[in-house]
Amino acid sequence: MSSEDDDGDKEGLANPEMTTVSRHDFGDSEKIAFSISIIENMKEDYGLFVWPCSIVLAEYVWQQRLRFSGNSVVELGAGTCLPGLVAAKVGSHVTLTDDANRLEVLDNMRRVCDLNKLKCKVLGLTWGVWDASIFSFHPKIILGADVLYDARAFDDLFATVAFMLQSNPGSVFITTYHNRSGHHLIEFLMVKWALKCVKLLDGFSLLPSNKAAKLSGNIQLAEIVLNHKQVEETSCL
Repeated sequence: MSSEDDDGDKEGLANPEMTTVSRHDFGDSEKIAFSISIIENMKEDYGLFVWPCSIVLAEYVWQQRLRFSGNSVVELGAGTCLPGLVAAKVGSHVTLTDDANRLEVLDNMRRVCDLNKLKCKVLGLTWGVWDASIFSFHPKIILGADVLYDARAFDDLFATVAFMLQSNPGSVFITTYHNRSGHHLIEFLMVKWALKCVKLLDGFSLLPSNKAAKLSGNIQLAEIVLNHKQVEETSCL
């Protein structure tokens, strides 16, 4: 991953003096398949910075590209939206979402799509809010990179994920998160919202050595689906 200034992409951004464009390559060491450029603003707390969980999830999308190609994908809390952009690059029909109140993040997502010449829908979606936008989503795959960082938002996040999984049979939620997240709370909410984890991987096991060397932390990748048995048991009560 490299970083380079691009004055043309700074226009209209908050804190333009803090803005950079980072490049993220996908492919093997001998042949790069493609690169994604991300406009970042180092002064933002969360939404305009590429966090390690995004790099891990984006790499997973690339490695699983045949699974993603042709499928409908929604990225939650997308921020700089690296995983969603990789999904679009490998042939997914992608909708990028973030908090409807964070207009600067949504604007930046549109700029990043234009910068990479990718056609993605960009919509505001606030977790736990049942407005018209959430009823328009029909994803096969839901992505979320580092969306489990604020325990106060966990319940709203899982409510939103559960609704989307229930509305789209056979869909899956794929997320990467740091082990700093509250595991007991996550486990409780998965039971509450009738969800189950079907795959759990060490995030760094997915990364090529050149990417892993630049990151730190303990990152997990989980695939989560609807627990149909629990839903059936609940519906019989």
